[in-house]
Amino acid sequence: MLNKLKQEIGHFRSQSHNFKILTLTNLIYSIVLPVIDIFVAAYVMRNSNDPTKVVVYQLTIYTGIPITFLINGWLLNRFPIKFLFSLGMVLSGVSMAIMMSLNTLDITGVAVAGIVMGMSFGFYWANRDFLALSTTDNNNRNYYYGLETFFYTIIAVLIPVGIGWFIELSARDGNAKLAYRIVTGIVFIITILASVMCFRGKFINPVNKKFFYLKFDPLWNRLLVLASLKGLVQGFLVTAPAMLIMLLLGQEGALGTAQSIGAIFAAILMYIIGRKTSPSQRIYVFGTGLLLFTIAALINGILYNATGVVLFMLFLLLAKPLLDLAYFPIQFRVIDLLSKKEKRSEFAYILNHEAGLYLGRLTGAGTFLLLAYYFSNEVALRYAIIIVAVLQLSSFWVAKRIIRQGDEMEKSLHYQVIHHE
Repeated sequence: MLNKLKQEIGHFRSQSHNFKILTLTNLIYSIVLPVIDIFVAAYVMRNSNDPTKVVVYQLTIYTGIPITFLINGWLLNRFPIKFLFSLGMVLSGVSMAIMMSLNTLDITGVAVAGIVMGMSFGFYWANRDFLALSTTDNNNRNYYYGLETFFYTIIAVLIPVGIGWFIELSARDGNAKLAYRIVTGIVFIITILASVMCFRGKFINPVNKKFFYLKFDPLWNRLLVLASLKGLVQGFLVTAPAMLIMLLLGQEGALGTAQSIGAIFAAILMYIIGRKTSPSQRIYVFGTGLLLFTIAALINGILYNATGVVLFMLFLLLAKPLLDLAYFPIQFRVIDLLSKKEKRSEFAYILNHEAGLYLGRLTGAGTFLLLAYYFSNEVALRYAIIIVAVLQLSSFWVAKRIIRQGDEMEKSLHYQVIHHE
């Protein structure tokens, strides 16, 4: 067992300097991700008891992201990428501070906090995606995302339980808001530590090229369809657990505990899958994630009680990392191929990809709001997730075709290089 552990550590050390720095930066920042993803939504629920405000918060986040992606492309011509990457991490703490400073959670205040969080995610993900793309290749991307997912899931065991019970115990003494403010202060400290680690990397900005295009290769248009289907459920993966647990289980302590059930098993499994699977097996990993998410949605919709929520969370702990582990390498491989074929900056594709995600996010969140407005919050929480989960199943066939076309394009590009030489 010890020899195996040494072997895995040696494999990590054999990676490039930037690979290791990027992984460690994301590891530090991942400590605050459960706070951002879960407990901010729980804070809105605790202080407003209104699921629609949580969805409004999520919609404003998703509105801020593509706008910031566009701004980030312009700023990359003027600032180092690690500065913008760090800015995204620090802004997450700023957004939480804005939320905690509100005396009453009205729509305007929630929306402002959401826009700032959207800017945080925009700077973070735009630069993180490019750095992940530039520091990995098609052969080690499964390992990169398996390693990241391993750390994220382990952290998801510790952070939700600790913070959840800290907030709940503070709430019993009437100090819930103070507890949230303490958590916000800790978030600021961690984001600064992550920024310090980031600045140790030797990261290079994207080549200074045009990054805004409207017309792309048909293969990219298919990837945008896949991105839209992914975006359909993204909002639910972030906010639905918090809303369901606050409504059906009750408190943040239960929220944190439910988030941690089965997480260690999931972490080990994701690391093994990322380490052992080849690029040709990504479609099966992706299909398994889609199936597990659909099962989770059906269980929640049928039972809609405390047991259903716990089972929903268990399936989600496996479904989400499986989907991410397969999706990002598929996306990055297409960017690798098309940036060579169309001779465009990789960032042009990263920026345009966000438009596909945004379309899906608006559709998914809009489905929830329509069901909540015309029927009830319960109907929305029970059935909106099922609707988008079933729709997302079609992603399997879209991804399968993208992979096949990517193989054909790679052979064609290889032939052109040999013929030119």
